[in-house]
Amino acid sequence: MSTDKLQSLLVFGCSHHATPLEIRERIALNPEQIKNLQGQLQTCSEIRESLVLATCNRLEIYVLASGKNESALKALGEQLCDQLSIESNLLKTHAYTHRNLETIRHAFSVAAGLDSQLIGETEILGQMKQALANAQKENSTGTILNRLFEKSFQAAKLARTETGIDKGQVSVGNVAVDLASRIFGKLESSRVLLIGSGEVGQRSAQALINRGVKNLCVSNRTKEKAEKLAATLGAKILPYQNFTQNIQNYDIIISSTSAPDFILKANAFEKARRLQPAQPCFLIDLAMPRDIDPELNNLDNVYLYNLDDLSEIANENLARRSAECNQASRLLDAQAWQLWLQLGRRI
Repeated sequence: MSTDKLQSLLVFGCSHHATPLEIRERIALNPEQIKNLQGQLQTCSEIRESLVLATCNRLEIYVLASGKNESALKALGEQLCDQLSIESNLLKTHAYTHRNLETIRHAFSVAAGLDSQLIGETEILGQMKQALANAQKENSTGTILNRLFEKSFQAAKLARTETGIDKGQVSVGNVAVDLASRIFGKLESSRVLLIGSGEVGQRSAQALINRGVKNLCVSNRTKEKAEKLAATLGAKILPYQNFTQNIQNYDIIISSTSAPDFILKANAFEKARRLQPAQPCFLIDLAMPRDIDPELNNLDNVYLYNLDDLSEIANENLARRSAECNQASRLLDAQAWQLWLQLGRRI
């Protein structure tokens, strides 16, 4: 294998940077779809190695092409459009492509949380590790992508050790708590409902508990998950099929499910709240695709925030950490160049 092989390293994706929330919803992949797409990519003669990274705020496909990048990109786009049942122009409008050394730089930046919607967050590292494990299970990665991701994990750890990129970071959960405090004042008497078992939703609920919330209910389609989550948070359980007609009993509702469509629609919400229309209600939609109909934001005394809203608020302190981010970027660039040279020698 010659060093020309590295000229076929690329990543194709969409993320929060240039893809609106309503489009990210349309390209969100569930675990079964990720597995199917990974299998389809393996059948493409234009692709030697592939890995699918799908999170709330990004969908990226890392590829080592067999020949020309453009042939691999065309095959990749066709497979993705087929899996998602979307038109190719949608991807062309919002997708980005990085090639060769820029692919390595991008992967390192993603792993370190510098490319995240919430700068410096660490959750992405676990998501990348899971994506690598899934791809290896399907035998879709090889020497190059395995090495790329393993080195990205090491580079991310180095960036966090050598710089302060995660210092002063504000979490989505803490932002939600601060907003809730502005609406309700002290939170000890607030009634909270957590729908779904998403990790960010759980952390947000825990942040509310840490601020004094005592009345917490959880609701999940799966009874066993609801019971486990309730035990973890010290909460009560509300049967999933009953949560809509009980909306009026809660002040704060956090929703983080994997449902493909809205689980809380405007007409059902209004109907449930008719007896208490003046009661403020704080809705936190942490799902992708979204769980809560955005029309609810037009109702009186209803405050609806989604992931984009909360992340924007959380990043308001980014200017104070810009020097640390710049230092981390320079460190990651040096690590990426080093890996590029190493891969060239290895192959």
